[in-house]
Amino acid sequence: MTEVLRAEDVHVTRDGRPILREVSLTVRTGEHWALLGANGAGKSTLLRLLGALVHPTRGTVEVLGHRLGRVDLRELRAYVGHVDPRHPLTAPLRVRDIVLTGLTNSVAPLPRWRPGGEQRERADRLIGTLGLADLADARWPTLSQGQRGRTLIARALMPKPRLLLLDEPATGLDLPGREQLIDALDSLRRAHPTLATVLVTHHLEELPPGTTHAMLLREGRVLAQGRAAEVLTGDRVGKCFGLPLVLDRHDGRWSVRITGRA
Repeated sequence: MTEVLRAEDVHVTRDGRPILREVSLTVRTGEHWALLGANGAGKSTLLRLLGALVHPTRGTVEVLGHRLGRVDLRELRAYVGHVDPRHPLTAPLRVRDIVLTGLTNSVAPLPRWRPGGEQRERADRLIGTLGLADLADARWPTLSQGQRGRTLIARALMPKPRLLLLDEPATGLDLPGREQLIDALDSLRRAHPTLATVLVTHHLEELPPGTTHAMLLREGRVLAQGRAAEVLTGDRVGKCFGLPLVLDRHDGRWSVRITGRA
């Protein structure tokens, strides 16, 4: 498998305070990583590094074979899909038009820009893969939080990125919305077998069944990383969150409870 990104001995310091310390990570094509940790562990900062949005204070980050500091970040970001549920859209655009803005990396359609037929067909295919075929003409203000999240994932995939980064995509979702999102991510994995993904969360219940690898972060340091089945154990996740935990896995999905509770 081809390396999609590599971070080596990364440190990030902000206002004299260490955010990440000695973090290394390699992601390859077809791998689906979960970054887990308590609030403030450094998950979102690491995701921003992997998405070429910020530079490390020390260490190296290579995204799609390009080292940060030696490449035009704007050009590189076109090949990395970054999904942020806090997307700053206010206009009442239709789902299809929002997805198409992934080609221009803009919040709204650019003046005088018109997508071609193949681009529209790709948008419709992605909308269908994400379970939104019946909502292609629905407008943003009428969508639920879960529908908005899936729309933004389709948007991020329009430029055919090799890497998809998801920053807590289930934030604010109710149970049906969360389950529809997880099902959509699993459909995406099957439809795009070479796509690599990195998903940030602090809830194991939000991990899709296709999660292949995991990293546990605690106070900016890597506690464990590797194959998900080996990393996501009660002992390791409990140490990560500072609680005595028991983990179970059924049909590829994880659940967690505090030791001694039914």
